[in-house]
Amino acid sequence: MKYKVLITDPISESGIKLLESNNCEVIIKTDSPKYIDDIIENIDAWIIRSGTKILDIHIKKAKNLKIIGRAGVGIDNIDLDAATQHGIVVTNVPDGNSISAAEHTLAVILALSRNLHLGYDSLMKGKWDRANLIGNEIRNKTLGVVGLGKIGKEVIIRSQAFGLNVLGYDPFVDKNILNNDDVQIVSLDKLITDSDIISLHIPLNDSTKNLFDMKKLKKMKASAKIINVARGGIINEQDLASALNQNLIAGAGIDVFENEPLDKKNPLLKAKNCLLTPHL
Repeated sequence: MKYKVLITDPISESGIKLLESNNCEVIIKTDSPKYIDDIIENIDAWIIRSGTKILDIHIKKAKNLKIIGRAGVGIDNIDLDAATQHGIVVTNVPDGNSISAAEHTLAVILALSRNLHLGYDSLMKGKWDRANLIGNEIRNKTLGVVGLGKIGKEVIIRSQAFGLNVLGYDPFVDKNILNNDDVQIVSLDKLITDSDIISLHIPLNDSTKNLFDMKKLKKMKASAKIINVARGGIINEQDLASALNQNLIAGAGIDVFENEPLDKKNPLLKAKNCLLTPHL
C-alpha cells in the first residue's frame, strides 16, 4: 500500500520524485487548493508552505492524516492545537531559508537607503529625479533586530560588513550566547526609539500580532525605516500606511502580509516610500 501525500503549495520536482521513489502516491493540488475536501479524508501526509492554511475543519476531516510537513520555518498557518488533539505530528525546516531571509533583509535595507525602488519608478515614468533621490549611507547607523533566532543572528552577522551598530531584543534568548561586540541587548522600547532601521524576525502569535501598531510606530525616529520579512500581521498594516503617509517614519520594506496574495485594497499599496515584495 502506498502512502498518500497531499501537496498544496509548490515544492521542487526533486522533492516530489523523492516521495514517489519512497512508496508515496503524490497528490498535487497547488493550483486548486480549495478543491480538496474529497481528498483529505484519505491522505496520510500533507506538505505545505506559507500559502495553505490548515484549519481545525481540515484536520477533523483528515481521518488518516499522520503528519503535516511545513516546507519552511513558520507554522502559524497550521492549527497546532487541533493537530495535537488528533495526534498529528507537525514538522518544519528551521534552517531552510535562514540565509535567504537574511540576505533579503539586507537587500531591502540597501534598496530603501539608496532609494532604488523610487529611482526605478521615476525612470519608468520618464523622469530624471536624481537630486531628490540621493539616499543615505547605512554605515554607522543603528540597526534594531527584533528576534534573535537563526534569521536574526544571520542578519547581525551580515550587518557587520556594512558598519552598522546593532541593538537586539528577544526575551527568550540567552544573552550569554551572543557576542556583546556584535549586538547590544536592550528593551523593545529602547530599540524602537534608538534605531535608524528596525528589522523583524519573530513568529506571528497572540503576543506578536499587531506588535507594531501606531503607538509603537510613533516612538520611532522620523528618519527611521522598518523591515518585515517575517510574518504578516506583526505590523498593523493600516497603522503603518498612516505613519508613512503622515511622515511619522521615513520608509518601510514589507515582504509579508496579513492576507496573501496581497489584496488590491491593501493600504500599503498607496503608502509613501513603501517597498513591497511578494513574500520572496
